[in-house]
Parts: sequence; structure tokens; C-alpha cells
Amino acid sequence: MSIYFNTQLAMLGWDSYFDEKFKAFAQENQSDGGIPARVIADYGSEYMVHDGFATSRAAVGRHLRNDGSTMPAVGDWVSVLKREPVDLIHGVVERRTVFSRKAASVETRQQVLAANVDVAFVVAASTDVNARRIERYLTIAWQSGAVPVVLLTKADIAESPQELRAELEAVSMGTPVVVTSGVTGDGIDEIVRELQPARTGVLLGPSGAGKSTLINRIVGTDLMRTRGIHTSGEGRHMTSHRQLVQLPQGGMIIDTPGLREAQLWEGEEGLGNIFEDIELLALQCRFTDCAHDTEPGCAIKAALADGSLDAGRFRSYVKLQHELRFVASKSDARLRIEERKKWKQIAMGAKVRIRP
Repeated sequence: MSIYFNTQLAMLGWDSYFDEKFKAFAQENQSDGGIPARVIADYGSEYMVHDGFATSRAAVGRHLRNDGSTMPAVGDWVSVLKREPVDLIHGVVERRTVFSRKAASVETRQQVLAANVDVAFVVAASTDVNARRIERYLTIAWQSGAVPVVLLTKADIAESPQELRAELEAVSMGTPVVVTSGVTGDGIDEIVRELQPARTGVLLGPSGAGKSTLINRIVGTDLMRTRGIHTSGEGRHMTSHRQLVQLPQGGMIIDTPGLREAQLWEGEEGLGNIFEDIELLALQCRFTDCAHDTEPGCAIKAALADGSLDAGRFRSYVKLQHELRFVASKSDARLRIEERKKWKQIAMGAKVRIRP
């Protein structure tokens, strides 16, 4: 039995994987007195961490900020040095899964939304079902390494929730779709079962989709702030930071602010899980490098012509594919530039050392 293992940590999702990674981290970094804790909230300059017994405030050590190391995200397991009045985060344990997107900026950089997530709940409000948006969020979910589940929220005000469910099932290509309501409690038990006994879920969706309302219903109290629903059925999201919530029934769930820009990060293979029908069609094209444009014998063009493939769905596939390839090319270019800068600095340093 590991010296780090205890029942309280296990309820936060600690298992043999993180135990081994933490021991490897401690050995590599010669950690002096660091204990494992999980990041449960990110407030920007400070974090809240839970060591299995109590929560405490924590700040990132100076060496993490200065040497380009992995910065903590909600859901991360970290090594914490107990200090007064604020604990010190000594390092981040290797992640099992990472939920990220391209940062909403000019630079091509990764923004980690959550770490070590087991189930990614893609949330769509019954008042605003957008197939193209769902495809984008599902791609992000598959890229993370977590298992996706689609949640149709606000079923209590939908005219035909089962028809909407069928529409989402057609888009999600086998991903489970759960009809839910934070008002009536529909679907809540299914969400809870997905997270038991100690799994971590994350809610991904646009502002006003009802994510915080679902968490409040599961917990049984108004833990997350929400705003009222307008007569149109649309809500306004109040979450301003990422937070991991422990559920009384077991398991944890992470609420995130509404994503105005759900830009994809690297991982083109994630498209295969959402657009398997298109990729199978592409295998039937006469030419293996078919661009599905003017080539003869193109199975994609034939399917578009006879209506068996929705044109909007194909455009979404092409757009996401181009976006991922652009991010990959920009990331590779940035890494090459940074590598050249590093070696230039090393060379300059060597010249200084040998100067008489």
C-alpha cells in the first residue's frame, strides 16, 4: 500500500495511476515534504486544493512560473508544500487526460480547461440545438481522452424533447444522449451513475445552456450561481471560474465558464469518432488522395448528390479538419522558432564563457 493512498484521496479520484506518477515525480524532483492534492478551483492568481482531509489556498511556486513548466488546471493532481498562510504548488503530476482548446488569442497556444477528466458532458439546451456546435464540442471531448456524453438540457420547456434527442443522436454518431432538466430532475440519475463511485466529469457548452442549474440539482442546493431564464428560454451563465464540485452521491463534476470561442487544439484523430461516416465514404473514392472536389469516382461527391450525406455536415467536417491542420502547422512553426532561440542563447553563452 502506498504511503500516499488513503480513502479520502480515493474519493477525489486518486488511484494507482496517479500514485505511480506522483512517486515518479517526487523521485525525479527530489521533492522535500510535498504531499498530493487535487486542484478544485482556479482563481487566476491563486488556487484551491484538497489533500483528502481539508481544502486550502495555494499559489504556484516561482520556479514553475519562470521555467515554462506545466501550470496547474482544475482537476490536476499536484505536489503541495504546506506553508503559511498559503500553500506552495511544487509541481504538476503527469495528467491522464487533458481537456484543452486553442487559446482565444492571436497566438497559437494551448489553454487547458480541465485535467484528469473521465467523462465529458457536452451540453446543448433544448432552446438552442446547433448540430455544428455539437460536432465541434464532441471533437474537443474526444481529443481530451475522456468519454463523451451529450446532455440535452431544459427538457421541461421543450415542445418535443424526444425529437431533439433523435437529432442529436444522428449528429453524435453513437455517443449517448441523455435528456435532462434541472427543474424536474429528468436525467439526473443517469448523470450521477456516470460519475460513480469516484469519476470526474466536466460540463462543456455555451453560456446559458443550463450547466450550473444541473449541478445545483445534483448537489441539492444552490451551490452555483445562476440567472433567471428569459421568456425565450435562454439563460445567462454566471460561472466566472472553473471549479470541481464533489457530489454527495460520489464522483466529481467540473463546471466551466461558457465558451465563446470553442477553438480546437491539436489532435485530428478526434474527428474520426464524430465523422466516421464521412471517413468511411472517403475510403470508397477512386483515388486515395481524393480532395472531394473535381476528381472522378469521388464517393463523397456522389453521397452529397444523392442526399445520403448532409452538405452542412460535410462542410463542418472540412472546416474542423482545416482548423486542426492550421493549429498543428502553427504549433510546429512556433516550436521550431523557440528551439532556434534556445540554441542561439546557448551559443551566445558559450562565446561569453570562452572570451579571453
